[in-house]
Amino acid sequence: MKNVLEYLEVSADRYPEKIAFSDNASCLTYARLRQLAERIGSYICKNTYFNGAPIAVLFGKNTDSVAAFLGVVYSGNIYTIIDSHMPLERINIIFDNLAPAAVITDRAHEAMARKIGFSGPILLIEDAQEHAADIELLTRVRARMTESDPLYVLFTSGAAGIPKGVVVTHRNVISYISWFTDTFGISDATVLANQTPFDFSMSVTDIYATLCRASTLHIVPKQLFSFPDRLFEFLTERRVDTIYWVPSVLCKLANMRVFDRVSLPYLKRVLFAGEVMPARQLNYWIKNLPGALFANLFGPTETTDICTYYVIDREFADDEPIPIGRACDNCQVMVVGQDGDIVREPNREGELYVRGPFVALGYYNDPQKTAQSFVRNPFCSEYPEYVYRTGDLVKYNAAGELIYVARRDWQIKHGGYRIEPGEVESVAGSVPGVEACGCIYDAAADRLVLIYQGSDSVGAAVRERLKLRLPAYMLPDLVVKIDRMPCGRNGKIDRIWLKNNYKALDSSKL
Repeated sequence: MKNVLEYLEVSADRYPEKIAFSDNASCLTYARLRQLAERIGSYICKNTYFNGAPIAVLFGKNTDSVAAFLGVVYSGNIYTIIDSHMPLERINIIFDNLAPAAVITDRAHEAMARKIGFSGPILLIEDAQEHAADIELLTRVRARMTESDPLYVLFTSGAAGIPKGVVVTHRNVISYISWFTDTFGISDATVLANQTPFDFSMSVTDIYATLCRASTLHIVPKQLFSFPDRLFEFLTERRVDTIYWVPSVLCKLANMRVFDRVSLPYLKRVLFAGEVMPARQLNYWIKNLPGALFANLFGPTETTDICTYYVIDREFADDEPIPIGRACDNCQVMVVGQDGDIVREPNREGELYVRGPFVALGYYNDPQKTAQSFVRNPFCSEYPEYVYRTGDLVKYNAAGELIYVARRDWQIKHGGYRIEPGEVESVAGSVPGVEACGCIYDAAADRLVLIYQGSDSVGAAVRERLKLRLPAYMLPDLVVKIDRMPCGRNGKIDRIWLKNNYKALDSSKL
């Protein structure tokens, strides 16, 4: 296999009338999805003169967007998903870097597309869906494609808030999805529910695992995450058996104790990634789904989505860190110490490097950032092999499992000591009544700040737990209560917002 479209075509041949994707308003069978994607691909070829060029796909989160970016692939081009809820400023930054050859959107977002100031062709999916598929043309286009061709450019947050466009190939996705579907037993009987935005790498897993194994993926309406009982009813009505969500969402549901009122009789796989999963909230899920598989997945967008994983196989105390485990099959990770050597012994920190077919090509139109992060393998001098420096600090525990420590650029130096914010968060988050927390460092004021969401009465308990479990140099200078923890569009805690705005919140000295 060399092209992800083979997933769609094989599944459509085997299960033409089976639902592939559904949203709140519509659903697409495999046969209809293939038909629409072929029509869209033919329409793009007719209206542009590019091949292997980026095309922006501007939609809300729905089934049309899935058909659109598969249509871009049929046209021999590279798709970039532009979520319609993105701030216009971010879209403009992306367009300046990407310089797309065209934009494909729908009539509902046509005005938004023109507001960007894009001067190239703006193609409407309604017109593309009525266009006759030119199978002969699409066959010629496919014949020119290889597995090393870029499939998509996905923009992730960069330093100072400047997005970086990660270039991911067909080979990257095929290698990664092969591991994911084999490891977690994804099949034609699997029913998934998507939580993350389509421009977030976790959705790459949702979408392509579905296509690969002829599964069904339901796009969960965003508003349901504010109504947990209705969310669980949605999952039960659709017999969802697999979810792959960010920990912040799982924690919110645990904090609201939704299992005390509603059950999930069909759910048998709970996978999570994107940020640290606190053990206390994880234990609530495990208690209420005793027969389910739980797994912590870890990796950056630059490794397609994931590079290590850990299937929960033992009990964890509420303040214990959940391991990120070991490397995925067909992927190698290396822990590189400050001296440039490979770390093998327990409890010594190093930066995580990744090699293998999961690793992306680099950053689009940004050779400088690419050269900083996609580097020659320092342990292979005989031939040029490139590895990805993740910027994540990790260590091995006594069992040989990887433990996430912190981002390299998040590590705090305070009072002459090195402090890992994740360790402070783990202890604070184990206190009953703490729903979410984040530890930040205000360099200008030289103070460590813990911000938590929870009940008014829990502050004293947080302070006592921190004093009991942490050395004096790790104790926060301020403990700040917040009514609602800020989260980005993907559901992850927005730590940059916390750092910039904590002074305006109600706070008290430790």
